[in-house]
Amino acid sequence: MRKAIVLIFWICCVIYAVGDYFVDFALERGEDLSPPKACANIADPTLKAPPAPNFPSEVWTLKSFDGLELKAKKFSPVESSNRWAILVHGYGRDGTFAYDYAEEYLKRGWNVLIPDLRAAGESEGKFITMGALESRDVFDWANKIPDDAQLVLHGVSMGAATVLMTAALEPKNLVAVVEDCGYTSAYEMFTAQLEKIFGLPEYPVMPCADIVCESKTGIKISDAAPIDTVDKIKVPILFIHGHEDGLVPLEMMTRLYNKATAPKENFIVTGAGHADAKRKNPADYFYKVFAFLNGVIK
Repeated sequence: MRKAIVLIFWICCVIYAVGDYFVDFALERGEDLSPPKACANIADPTLKAPPAPNFPSEVWTLKSFDGLELKAKKFSPVESSNRWAILVHGYGRDGTFAYDYAEEYLKRGWNVLIPDLRAAGESEGKFITMGALESRDVFDWANKIPDDAQLVLHGVSMGAATVLMTAALEPKNLVAVVEDCGYTSAYEMFTAQLEKIFGLPEYPVMPCADIVCESKTGIKISDAAPIDTVDKIKVPILFIHGHEDGLVPLEMMTRLYNKATAPKENFIVTGAGHADAKRKNPADYFYKVFAFLNGVIK
């Protein structure tokens, strides 16, 4: 009996260690403020941030609900406007990677706010939570925007998952959401990529990673699940996805789209991989985005 207890104890230790490794590898920011190590396996390491838009800008700060100092860059258009967009970057990136999206909004007269999500860029934080806590932060950023604003949330990849979960919280003055290649849940996304990217099996890695993640961040990986909240969104949603997305399969967008109950449109880009729809054909991408927004904003 004692041997069995000891054996079970060591098995639990090994399983916990595997989950702990995965959480640190996939979600922990480097001591030098670099992205998680897994970013090299998931994000294109050759992709560089575009130059900042040539529009007036200022730095905004926010104290998160759990005490982190978060930073954002606010850009102003040439003429005063009550149209606002919060642009939300993806996994392993920071707000500078949304500068080319911002340029298009600014040229059309929109105010733009680009947060560095927690554990990214100039914002504090040790762990990424794949949108679970980031959505609460974006909700708080939205509350700093003027009361007469017409607000759009536009996110890519993890940013898309984040804005979907933020929209379900019903931030003030929200009029539309643009989600580009968001996942149904971070748990499903990581599970699908475990063997392909990390060389690890789903069991026992993901259940253990869920437990370890909660012990380290207060949030499970499985809590980052737009599929559980998309039907609570009341404003129109534009779903964008690359047909050849190998990280977040098109099937995930289909499930999100089918579950959404708000007015909705989708835009599937042939030949585009993950987070590649805009780069594949920028003119078509922004034509679709602004045609959608012009159709829903008064």
